[in-house]
Amino acid sequence: MSRIRLSPRPILAGLLALAAVLPSGAMAQEGATAGQRLRLAMLQPPRSGLNPLTDDAFKLSRWSAAETLVRLDTDGTPQPLLSTGWTRVDERTWRFDIRDNVLFHDGTPLTAERVAASLTAATKAVPKPRILDGVQLEIETDGERAVLVRSAVSDPLLPNRLSSPQLAIFAARAYGADGRVNPIEAGTGPFVLKEINGTTSARLDRFDAYWGERARLAGIDADYVPDGTARAAALRTGTADVVEAIPVSQAALLDPQLIHEVPMPRTNTLYLNTKRGPFADARLRRIAAAAIDRAALVRTVYEGRADAAKGLLGPALPWAAALRGEPAALAPEGKADGAEIVLGTFTDRAELPEVAVLLEQQLTAAGFRVRQDVRQYAHIEADALAGRFDAFILSRATVLDSGDPVSYMVSDFSCKGSFNIAQLCDEGVDEALRRAAAAPAGDERQRAVMAAEAAILATGAAVPMLHERVMQGEADGVNAAARDPRERELVRTATTLASAGQ
Repeated sequence: MSRIRLSPRPILAGLLALAAVLPSGAMAQEGATAGQRLRLAMLQPPRSGLNPLTDDAFKLSRWSAAETLVRLDTDGTPQPLLSTGWTRVDERTWRFDIRDNVLFHDGTPLTAERVAASLTAATKAVPKPRILDGVQLEIETDGERAVLVRSAVSDPLLPNRLSSPQLAIFAARAYGADGRVNPIEAGTGPFVLKEINGTTSARLDRFDAYWGERARLAGIDADYVPDGTARAAALRTGTADVVEAIPVSQAALLDPQLIHEVPMPRTNTLYLNTKRGPFADARLRRIAAAAIDRAALVRTVYEGRADAAKGLLGPALPWAAALRGEPAALAPEGKADGAEIVLGTFTDRAELPEVAVLLEQQLTAAGFRVRQDVRQYAHIEADALAGRFDAFILSRATVLDSGDPVSYMVSDFSCKGSFNIAQLCDEGVDEALRRAAAAPAGDERQRAVMAAEAAILATGAAVPMLHERVMQGEADGVNAAARDPRERELVRTATTLASAGQ
């Protein structure tokens, strides 16, 4: 594609003319922002070198570096992004129109062929992106500006599914022969990823050829700061402008005006290994569940900044409570008689090791002998997924992928789920999940989701303890940073950073 190069003199003349007609404040704010780079302190380092077919995709989404065909609004309703619209052709097929005049960060154009190739690569990835657990898709072009996405079975939420950051569209240069995907200069967002510095940091610059509104910031400097105290210190000392997940224990040390509490569809859950070890015995699972004092966890560890859980889905999904029956009271059925268990969790979320300490006390009182194993998430995930723990504490986003909890439930609790820490395989649960997945959006689907939740909880494989309210730190001068319960957005085109003293 040819590019037109303009002399700087006409550009300067245009800016002077614009200054004559705009209010002085508008020009001042643009000038203050134009050269500003936003400094981020991120919660977790990448797990796979920012491979967007993994959970690292959510970092690329939060940086506005990568885009999907569809985005979700605050209600979870699909909206156009790289696709300008879609229609359902038949029970298994959807047609998505592709936006014109979009460039990838390497200057190549967005085409239907490139969209089809990118989505097909995701379906063939090993392991699959979590959003595709139990899902088979075939993608083909339909002319030059549309693609057909065909599922093996009827999928009423397929547009929602295509909103997952793990199904973002990338330039051909991103895809290597080894199956890995390198997102450097390969996305379509308003910021272009320029550098990946391992598990230390990443650098992004504004992409001036972006198809939509031009970003106000010049770029983003993202540092990975797993230690919660260090993240809070970065906000307090002014070395970071936006900070993910301020620990509850640090909140009192910060200016309350810099902290923004976000109700999250995130549940702190105790997963019990149903396949091997003591918790293969359903009786011991019931004893463990009855031992958990949720109110004590909320009061002591979270200092009241959380909600005690009555199910897997919390107050961020208000329809869930209205459709949930009162849970049956758990009879403790005696003591555990000294059953020895290994309780695992990770340090990346500062509260979880504290939760583990309190749970050890509660489970010990119920007759268990508890040994803790606490590490960084990157060093413990493989063991957790392999079922090497008897119990595991996880802070889990319940609608992270599609804006719908079915994908989370399938991933965590179905026989073939790729994130099945509880090692659960129950035909009744799988059938309830199949019914929920097939239900159309709306009331019918919500009722089916709650039936699936009830089936999961009846197995004792998961003990939901509390729903978090994550706190986001923003320095003075930060404007229009996203406070997104789904953790998909953070820096937007409208985000600005005023200079000190303005």
